[in-house]
Formats: sequence, C-alpha cells, structure tokens
Amino acid sequence: MVTKFHLSLLLFSVATLSCEAPQKNKEPKSIHFEKKRVHLNKMDSTLLHGTTHLSVYSSIYSQTEHRTHDLTATVSMRNLNLNDSLFITKAIYHDTKGNPVHTYFDYPVGMGPLETLEIVINEKEQLGGTGGNFIFEWYTPENLPHFESVMISTSGQQGISFRTEGINLK
Repeated sequence: MVTKFHLSLLLFSVATLSCEAPQKNKEPKSIHFEKKRVHLNKMDSTLLHGTTHLSVYSSIYSQTEHRTHDLTATVSMRNLNLNDSLFITKAIYHDTKGNPVHTYFDYPVGMGPLETLEIVINEKEQLGGTGGNFIFEWYTPENLPHFESVMISTSGQQGISFRTEGINLK
C-alpha cells in the first residue's frame, strides 16, 4: 500500500534526480582575439590589402518605424584560402549614425587556412541599432576573406533569420 509519505518521498527523489547541478565559472565560447594576435610586417608588398564593410542589424523595424524587433547577430570572418594564412588587422562595430560603438580588435589577428572566427552580438545589446556596420581591414597573400553575418530571433513558435555579406571597399 502506497502511503502519502511514500508518494512524497518518490516525488522528492524524482525531482531531485532530474535537476542539473549548476555550472561554476563556465568559460564563454567566444573567441578571445588577443590569443590570435600575431606580428605582421605591413610593408610586405606580396600581401593584398583591403577594407570590407558588413551590415549588421541589432534590430529591425516591425509593423511601423516606431516598433523594432531585437536580433542576435553572428558575425563570421572566414579565410577561404586552402593553403595560406589571412590577417585581419581591425574589426570595428559602428552604429546606425556611423559612430564607433565597439572595437573588437585593432591589431593583427592571424587565421589559418579555412579558419573561421566569430563575433556574437547579444540580442539585448542594441548599440548598433537598425543600421549597424562593421569595418574590417585585412591582409592576405591571395584569396580574399569572406565576411558574413547571420541575424536571428525566435519567440514562441515564430522566428526570423536572414544574412548579409561583406562588400570590399578597396
């Protein structure tokens, strides 16, 4: 015969066993660019140099120009070269008005063949606004780098996602 005591003990045991232990000091999965810092001789005439612009949307308009929908953005910096390294020397995030809001790095960061580095802009970080811009400066022996951003947001059973690609300025 199951008593109230036994039933309570069983429910308590199931509830206790199904809980996960809290994770302490879990390191975020973001890239620490300082660890990728390299020395680069910019006077090396064999390297191609360029600047790329990438549109990034922290939010987009919804229904009217007075209502916005917040987004999480993943910015990917990709080395498309199969054999050589790529060097990105600057990654600066600007807001809708063109004001710099965050410099992710302004020193040479080395990327190996086919390596991808990412910057994640949290959905709650709205500094870039509806017209955020990244400016990247880079050096490469041959293949141009590829810059891409994927913006996403979900709420309940609804979701929105889209992507943008970088445009080389010079």
